[in-house]
Order: sequence, then structure tokens, then C-alpha cells
Amino acid sequence: MIDGMDFDRALFHAELDARPWASYTHAYGSAEDVPGCLRALAGDDGAAAEEALSELYGSILHQGSVYEASAKAVPFLARIAAAGIRTVDVLLLIGGIAEGGTDPDPGAGPEPGPAGSEAVRESDEAACRRAVVAHLPLLLASVEHEDRAVRQAAAWAAGWTGTAGAALAVPALRDRAAIETDPLVRAELLTSLAELDPEGTAPAAAGAIGPDSPPELRLAAVMACADTGLPWTRAHHEAVLDLLPLDRLAADRYDHSRNEPLHDISLTLLDRDTETDREAVFALLDAALRSDDPEARTEAVWVAMTACEISRSAPARLAPALISAAKADGSDDASGALSALGRLGPCGAPAVDLLAARAADDGDTGDRALEALVTVDPVRAASLLARDPGRRPRAFQAAAGGPVGSLPVVPCDPGLLSALRRRLASMEPGGATPFRLAALLTSWGPDASAAVPELLAALPAYPRLLPKVLVAVCPPGRRAEVADALRARTGTGPADERFEAARALHELTGDHGPLLPLLAERLAGSAGGGGGSDELIREAAEAGAAVGPAAASLVPALRAALNSPGGERNNPQMDDDIAVAVALHRITGEVADAVPVLAGVLGDRGGLWRRWTLVRAAEAAGGLGPGARPLAPALKALLADPQQTPTAALALHAVAPDELDAGHVAGLLLDAAEAGTAPFEAVDALVAFGTETLSGQHRARLTALAERDRRVVRTGLDGTVEIADERLRARVRAAVGGE
Repeated sequence: MIDGMDFDRALFHAELDARPWASYTHAYGSAEDVPGCLRALAGDDGAAAEEALSELYGSILHQGSVYEASAKAVPFLARIAAAGIRTVDVLLLIGGIAEGGTDPDPGAGPEPGPAGSEAVRESDEAACRRAVVAHLPLLLASVEHEDRAVRQAAAWAAGWTGTAGAALAVPALRDRAAIETDPLVRAELLTSLAELDPEGTAPAAAGAIGPDSPPELRLAAVMACADTGLPWTRAHHEAVLDLLPLDRLAADRYDHSRNEPLHDISLTLLDRDTETDREAVFALLDAALRSDDPEARTEAVWVAMTACEISRSAPARLAPALISAAKADGSDDASGALSALGRLGPCGAPAVDLLAARAADDGDTGDRALEALVTVDPVRAASLLARDPGRRPRAFQAAAGGPVGSLPVVPCDPGLLSALRRRLASMEPGGATPFRLAALLTSWGPDASAAVPELLAALPAYPRLLPKVLVAVCPPGRRAEVADALRARTGTGPADERFEAARALHELTGDHGPLLPLLAERLAGSAGGGGGSDELIREAAEAGAAVGPAAASLVPALRAALNSPGGERNNPQMDDDIAVAVALHRITGEVADAVPVLAGVLGDRGGLWRRWTLVRAAEAAGGLGPGARPLAPALKALLADPQQTPTAALALHAVAPDELDAGHVAGLLLDAAEAGTAPFEAVDALVAFGTETLSGQHRARLTALAERDRRVVRTGLDGTVEIADERLRARVRAAVGGE
């Protein structure tokens, strides 16, 4: 706050009105609502001001993103703060806009340069940072304010002014740090200085980690030491353990992106990707997990799970301490350590007896223990789950595949199969659809054939789900019985139920008689020329492709189902066309229909969320073989995108192998795998091309994918990253070994 500055409300409103706000943009389009929010924020109505602040966070600082209107609002926000009106709130908003910005490019400017000049209009992010730096004197004056909260907010905001603001901010923040007495403000000042001048701040941070510093400052110093790249020492280790639990010390800090200090420190060290720093993290977590303080153990459990997602050596290294934490919790699993044991996979083997014992408990704790056991020892978990799968929903979900996209992991167990058969027999029509049960039985295949009678009995209640399951589990000796039941379903009930039965019948027996009329019926609605996306069209095309030449009668309807060529199509419409193109090729054996359709999709790469549509188009192109050679330029254009590299490379190998530079493509595939963007697909492509042809350098890179500590798979639903990465690791090792 700049003392003595009068706030002329009439002038403020007049200057607001003079700006063309409707021509500016924010997260929701036109910024015409921003002046009203700024008026309310500067007004006397507290409730209206709170609402306005919330609106501004949603529009000009939407989830941390900034816009054209964000920079335009900064001068007005600065005047509000300088007038002492909701100063803390407004300083935090200004700081958030600076945080969402970037340092201005010296070659760019607020306005486009003159014709023929090299200057370009700067980005919204740079404009925001520039606008805040222009008002940096306000922030630095507020660092001297008598109100602790204002000083803290100003110190935090100044720390986000980047290189553009460092020359002015660093001396002022350093001067204030020399006389500041409040622990939270001292912590905020040190953090901002480490952000703006890491090298110059490192000595001050190292000097503040000792027990003579207030806890808040001491924690900020430890984090600054890690952030500035200083080696992790015994002093840092002891400081963190002395301060546990850490979250309470960050609760009143303004850096909400780093309000879990143990997690942030550990991630910073793990990101260095050295053996020394990994061991520092593991030693820290080992000690924290064995702490007598339940809150410290809870913090450490969460970080340990994150470490297991990042480091392949973490599960083995942290298993003993996690088991210790689970035992310390007793029967309530307050820290979550019991559940975390499931993230260890085979490394959790020493916990099997503990998990099995806890799995016998009633209620949620027993369910979570059995859920963890599913991944640690699936065989033992299956026999325990057989006792009453209905009372173990979490464990049953894990056994049947866990989060969507995972594979079932529990082997077929006679006792569990019997329990599932009883569940099938007791299901009431209209109840919850048994998706998980179906997934588990399907994964067991013919090993689950004993469930055929119950599946047949339940077929009328679940006519869309169970036909596929019956096909998966049906043994040769019961094929006629299952086929008769499916055939009977093709002639009765709603169209979608008849379709599922007919498609399953074709898959089981090859009999396409009942299926073709249903496919024609589905496609009839699209006759007359592509009218948008229709999942029914896609399913019909896929089923027709599976029938092949015998589905020749569908060709006219399939052609009519294509969307109008040259028109704008969204991703689902493109997916429809890809499926129809594949069907036409499979049925006619010709590529004349498919090539122009796929060319249109592959040539339209600018849409949002187009990755998987392009993948499907490239896969379809590869299936056409050499006849799709005209698609080679479009496929080659996809090679540079790591997300598209594997599928594009395989498609090119199928349609125009002479246009592939094997060494160059191998490097691109390894880039895609190492980046974690498409690791499974990249490795499969390398195997398809022949790993024996890899150069020594490329082979070394492939070997490193399996043997490095940092996981290759980095994203996925909770609990799936480790499993997926270990599967990839096994795949790479097999490829390197030539299996």
C-alpha cells in the first residue's frame, strides 16, 4: 500500500469505462463483465466484493491461466490495493497473474511492430508479467506495510515477477529480510528471493536451516536449498525430521501450489534423478514412516506412494517402512499405509501375512487390506475374496481390473468362481449391471466355463453385456447350447439387444445370417449422406468388417453412411468414417473408397483432442497395405509427433516401406518411448521392425528403458502407473533379449 494515496472513485469508474473491455478476452470470451467486477471489488459492499473476487479468479486467472483482459486489469487492481481496499486479497490476485505469466521476450512488444520490422506482439502471458512488473513499486512498498498479512502477500507476489522484475525486487526483498521479525513473512521473503535469485539466495537458505531459526523459516530454507540445487546433507535431513509433520507449517503460506512440503521436497530431489538424491528421499521417508507421530506417518505415506510412481527402486526400498507404518496404525489404517502396500506389487511380499490377517476384519479396513493383497499376492487374494466378494467391493473392483483401462489381475480360483456363479444366480433383473463380474469372467476365458449355466440364466436380464462373456468362456462342448441361446435372442427384444446377440453368435460360430439384416437396419437411418456422428453406425461398420466379403449387400448403405466429403467433422464423425472405410475395404477388397476418406482425416490434424482419431486413421491406413501408398505423405507428417510416431511408422512400413529411413524412425520411436508419450506402442513398433537391426546406440537406449530407475510410464489413473510400467519393463527386456 502506498500511504496517503487518495482513491478517487469517480475517476476510477470513468477510466474503467474508457477501456474497450468488450473487445478484450478472458477465459469465457468477452471481458465485458470485468469492469463491473472491479467496481464491486473496490466498493463498500463486502458480500459483493467477495463475489467479484471469485468471478475475477474464474475469468482473468482461470485455474492459473491468464488472458488479454488479465493484463488490462492489473493497473486497476494495483490502484485498489494501493488505496488500502482489500489489499491482501488484491495483492494475491496480482501475484497470481504474475505467476501465470512469463518473462517478456525482448523481441516482442505490447503492440505489433511497424511493417517490415521483426518485432511481434507479445503473448498474453508476457503482457501479464510486464503489467505486474510495471507496478512492482506498489508490491515493494507493501513489503514495508505495518500489517503482517500485507507484507506477506506482497513478498509472495513480488517473487513471481521473474527476470523482468528481479533487478528491482531482489535488493528490496533482501533489505526487508534483514529486518523482518515475523516468521511467516521471513519464510515468504526467502522463498521469493530463491525464486528470483537462486544462486545469490543459496547461502542465506543454507544458513537458516538450523534449529535457531523459527520453524516456518527453517522449512522455507530447506525447500529453498532443494530448489536452488544445493546438495542434500545430513543437516537438511535432520531439519525435516525435527519439523515433522510439515503441512501445518505451510498452512498459512500463500504458495498454495506447494502446500505439501514433504511431497514437494521429495519430488524436487527425485527429479534430480541421481542415486544420491534418491537415497536421500528414501532415507527421509523411511524415518518419517517410522515416526511416532501419526500425522507425520500420514504425510509420509502419501509421499511414498508418489515415490513409487516415479522410481522403480522405491517399492523395494520403502516396503519395510510402509509395513512398519501399517502395523503402527493398528486396525484403523489412519495413515493409509495398509492401502499403500498395494502399490508395492511383488515387493510387498513381506506384508502378505499382515494383509491377509487384516483382510479378515469387517468393514472398510478389511476391504482395503484385501484390495492391497490383490496386487501383492493375487493368488492368495483370490481365495480370500471367494469368502464373500459382495462384502469386499474395493477388493473385487481391483481383482476385476481396478480403474478403467487396467487388466484383471486375479487368476481363476475355483472358490472364487463358485462365489461368482452364486452371485450370478441371485441377481435380480433391473439391478446394477455386473460389469466387474463380467470383466473377470471374460479374462478367465474357458477356465470359467463352469459359469455357462448361470450366464445363460442371467442372459435375459443383461442381454447387452453377457453375450460377449458367453463367447469368451464357452468351451467347445457347449458351443451348440450357447449358440442356440444367442440365436433365440436375435429374433426378440429391442434392436440393440438383438444386435449384441447376433454379433456374439457370429463370433462364436461364424453364422452371419441373423447379423446382416440387423446391420442393414442400423445403417438404413444414415442413407442419404452422412449426417453426423452415430455410434450405431460405427458398431455396424465394425461388425460388417468382421463378416468380410459375405457382407457385400451392406456396401451401398456403408457408402451412404459416410459424412459429406470436404465438410467440417468433429472427432466422433471422423471415427465413424474411419470405421466405415475399414469395413468397405474388408468387404470389397478394394481401397478406392477408403483412401480418400482416410486422407481427409489424416490431413486434418488441427482439431482438439485428435490424437486417438489420428491413431485409428493411421492403423486403418496400415491395414490397406501398398494400395494406400497415396497416404504416405500424410503419414510421414505424423512421424514428428511423439504421440503419433509409433502408429504412423507401422502404417508407413505397411504401405510404403521404401520411404522409411529405418535408423531415423528407430530414433523417433525411442524418443516417443523415453518421453512416456506412447511407450508401449513405440516398443511394439521397434519389435515389429526387428530389434536385431538396431544400431548399438539405439539398442543401448532401448536397454536403458528397462534398466533405468525413473519410470517410463508416468501418467495413469491412481494405482495403475506402477503396474503398467512393470509390464512395459518386462516387454522391453523381452525385446532386448530377442524373445
